Amino acid sequence: MFEGKNAMAEKPQEAVRRRRDRRNGQSAGDMLQGTLDMLILRTLVMGPAHGHTIAGVIEHTSENTLEVEQGSLYPALHRLEDRGLLASEWGVSENNRKAKFYRLTPKGRRHLAAQTSRWRQMTRAIGLILGEHAK
Repeated sequence: MFEGKNAMAEKPQEAVRRRRDRRNGQSAGDMLQGTLDMLILRTLVMGPAHGHTIAGVIEHTSENTLEVEQGSLYPALHRLEDRGLLASEWGVSENNRKAKFYRLTPKGRRHLAAQTSRWRQMTRAIGLILGEHAK
């Protein structure tokens, strides 16, 4: 979560930095622990992207609530590639620099579908406990 010596030793569930909610000082994304892999896979559904773009899409799509730091993102990308969920190839970025572009594999799509289903079941269950009405 924090850049520096210990960034590589960070646990995947701590990889998404949560910005503080200004109203009550609580972390806006505390329930997002363990979801960095799912967020990366979801980001790549639209097509290949390099790490900087993936982090930017997550931040933008979350309305700047979530921020993924490089010290968490790149180990996650390598882990997902090692598991066969992503594939990569070198290319040139929009600012004419060499960059590694990642794409979702068929196995990655299946994994994303399963994880998304599990996430929705969990958030529904938590919503029920908090008194939210079932849809």
